Amino acid sequence: MTATVIGTAPAGTDRPAHRDGNVLRWLGAYTSSMIGDNVYYLALSWAAVQAGTPSQAGLVMAVSAVPRALLMLGGGVVADRFGPRKVVIGSDAVRCAAVLAVAALLFAAGPGLWLLALLAVVFGTVDAVFMPAVGALPARVTGHGQLARVQGMRGLAIRFANVVGAPLGGLAVALGGSAAAFGLAGMLIAVSVPLLISVRMRELPADDKAAERTAWRDLRDGLGYIRRHRVLAPLIAAIALGDFGFVGPLNVGLTLLADQRGWGAAGMGWAVAGFGTGAGAAALLLTVRGHLPHAGRVAGVAILGGSVAIGALAYAPSVAAAVGVALLVGLLAGLSGALCGALLQTHADPAYLGRVTAVAGLASLGLAPLSMPVAAAAIGWWGTGPVFVTSAAVCGLGGVLALCVRDLRRAELPR
Repeated sequence: MTATVIGTAPAGTDRPAHRDGNVLRWLGAYTSSMIGDNVYYLALSWAAVQAGTPSQAGLVMAVSAVPRALLMLGGGVVADRFGPRKVVIGSDAVRCAAVLAVAALLFAAGPGLWLLALLAVVFGTVDAVFMPAVGALPARVTGHGQLARVQGMRGLAIRFANVVGAPLGGLAVALGGSAAAFGLAGMLIAVSVPLLISVRMRELPADDKAAERTAWRDLRDGLGYIRRHRVLAPLIAAIALGDFGFVGPLNVGLTLLADQRGWGAAGMGWAVAGFGTGAGAAALLLTVRGHLPHAGRVAGVAILGGSVAIGALAYAPSVAAAVGVALLVGLLAGLSGALCGALLQTHADPAYLGRVTAVAGLASLGLAPLSMPVAAAAIGWWGTGPVFVTSAAVCGLGGVLALCVRDLRRAELPR
């Protein structure tokens, strides 16, 4: 289906994203796909635990990260060459078919680790092209002046999917086992396809020389474009530093902290809920406001403030204090993440946006998770306090970079 061409809206005259049916269709597709992802991961982990040992289950859960990390840069090239909407529709169709096929096989026979591992590899491979394309879509479905609001709406969709997805997956497992949960995940992902087909997109001018260039040349051109850009290069570096300092403490580190302090699973759950509430509040703020002045400066300050809160989390004297600090971490991290995402999309040439998103996603989703086993081992050697403070310092470097690089510090979002 050919996408409809939409002219660029003049600054200040864009239809508010929360009242734009085109944006809302995209948001509905994205939300349904994200809920399906949450159900899928719960179904995969449950099925893997039932089929093998805990270590084997962990391997099945981790195997999808390998193709995602290796292929994501190439996925950005694919998104730019073929258009992000076509890539997202194709990716969701493949993911849906793969999950439903496994659901059908599990209905017929017991789960096998080889089948689950194969599904994880397929999912990770498709994610490598899906994620850059998803990141490139917002700038093509709305005007630049609405991108901060769209990032807020996207953040709310992610929080909603996280809250709803796991209980839905658990209910499906309880009623019909892993096969039912996989079937539900596939149907939720399938819902996104017709919605995406109905989304109108702003098309770029035709590139007559695209067929003459190799994918390797496109990748090199994209990396060179980022390296030369006065805002994007330091922005991606700031995002990477922030994620490297954030992922370890707020995932495995929080679990170990709760165990050491005797807070138990309930205490850790309250802290996670505090973080989610803070991140949701930041997303709601951007959704309502639609624009924040001095975006580059505010993002840098938010990263710095969030890093201080991360360090303080290790010294929280009680569950209540930890929940309050986690709330602050979520608020500042959610604000800086949404602003960085909006700056990334508004300052990148749309023709390069898939590759720009891929590079940023590789740092956030491909490399930053590698800090989790490192953080766990370091906590075992030196304790939670030093590791949280070190992680906070790494995260804070991202804020320092954002505030010290003049072009990034002065970067603004269009109205």
